[in-house]
Amino acid sequence: MTTRSNFYADKQLLFGDLHNHCGLSYGHGSLEDALRNAREQLDFCSITGHAHWPDMPEPDERIQYIIDFHNEGFAKLKRNWPRMMDTLKAYDQEGSFTVFPGFEIHSNADGDRTILYKELSGEIIYADSIPDLHKRLSALKEEGVEALAFAHHIGYRRGTRGINWSTFDAKWSPFIEIISMHGCSESSENTRPFLHSMGGSDWESTAQYGLEQGHLFGFSGHTDHHSGHPGSYGHGVTGLWSTGNDRNAIWEAFKNRRLYALTGDRIRLEFSLNEEPMGSVLEHEGSCSFDVRVKGAGPLDSVDIVKNGQLAYRASQVDFESRHQKGDTIHTFIYLELGWGERNKAVPWNAELGIDSGSIKRVEPRFRGREVVSPVEGESSDSGFYESNWKQVNERAVAFTTVTRSNPNNATNASQGICLEVEMPKQGNIQAMINGQSVSMPIERLARGARTGHLGGIDSPAYRFHRAPLSHEFIWNLKWEDVGKTGDTYYARVRQLNDQWAWSSPIFLR
Repeated sequence: MTTRSNFYADKQLLFGDLHNHCGLSYGHGSLEDALRNAREQLDFCSITGHAHWPDMPEPDERIQYIIDFHNEGFAKLKRNWPRMMDTLKAYDQEGSFTVFPGFEIHSNADGDRTILYKELSGEIIYADSIPDLHKRLSALKEEGVEALAFAHHIGYRRGTRGINWSTFDAKWSPFIEIISMHGCSESSENTRPFLHSMGGSDWESTAQYGLEQGHLFGFSGHTDHHSGHPGSYGHGVTGLWSTGNDRNAIWEAFKNRRLYALTGDRIRLEFSLNEEPMGSVLEHEGSCSFDVRVKGAGPLDSVDIVKNGQLAYRASQVDFESRHQKGDTIHTFIYLELGWGERNKAVPWNAELGIDSGSIKRVEPRFRGREVVSPVEGESSDSGFYESNWKQVNERAVAFTTVTRSNPNNATNASQGICLEVEMPKQGNIQAMINGQSVSMPIERLARGARTGHLGGIDSPAYRFHRAPLSHEFIWNLKWEDVGKTGDTYYARVRQLNDQWAWSSPIFLR
């Protein structure tokens, strides 16, 4: 995938989750299980302990259980902080898996923050407010300690842990979380509404409102998962354009907003204005040449350029010619999804997936954690939350094990899966062994449509091979011209047919 901008040509695309929870404070799953889960599908992560709530509500019989589990969780994190730091150091692997220490502060008045330390050291900060937190971070900076404090699930109403833009400081929050399991905070109308008991989203707490106020920030995605599973598929993840897979390079990309938010699928997104990358602040007025290059992880539906909060340009399927794959080779994705069956019944899976010719170019695990948000839900055990792992058998096959518990309702997907990007002959075949059941089919059959099967009869666990798209369906290169002026803000937004999304960090004209 080439690009007119030289910026992306020599950068590494990394993926991470900087806001998620386990049994460190209140949540489920051990820290060790959380880090094992993260290593299966992420390049960097932070495991976030709940640390402090300076303006916690006064004692109230109706919500006393909420107050109690917060206080218990805060105390637990404080007790275990030294052991936590030792564990993070043990799992950190320079050049392949970078771990950043982190913790969370709640704030009714100003909105929650996730605090990250650059190095594998640091202490919990018990600030009285978000402005006080910024002062303490500034003092640490003078001592040579680098840290960030990014705003998350910003969309809640101000005063109920939604963002307060008057106390927002881009120096400490160079990016904000716009997607997590709480919902999407891009605007107040989208396909990921806020459904938590804390309430719906409010327009004045959205990213578009903050951009309208003149704030500078990038976009990130995280799971806010509470069952020890950073990167839990479909809950949110961050894509990062970095000069290298190391702590210093990743940290610089954070500060320069070279990152973008995704719901789950590893969509590759390059967004440039006059050859300058996402996150740039440009002194410019006049002609603006946009270059958007997208490689989806499934068939694309639309690619937008949003200007000052309004849709300015859209490319869709009708703009790209439907054509047969040229030559004798197919470049496509093979996505095997496992689950379904009786509700609340755990099903272990042992699968091998591969092709009989050609090669695997990339492996994308799509593993989910258990669907738990509140500590009063689900199991209380801290063990047994590392249930999904994979390995590459050879250049043509992968093996993986996982556990599914069916879908809790008809609107929540709790499946597990793995996706292979492959190049293979048109006459090649897909081969799989799924819990002892052998499956084989021509790639040309899967290019026509999905194929499903069951391990037994009705209501038994099932599997689904998603349709294998052709390259013109998932590789789109777009150009667009506009006239910009000082104060304009642009970002790119991508949607796949399977309702997986990506949002680039904005580019600012200032």
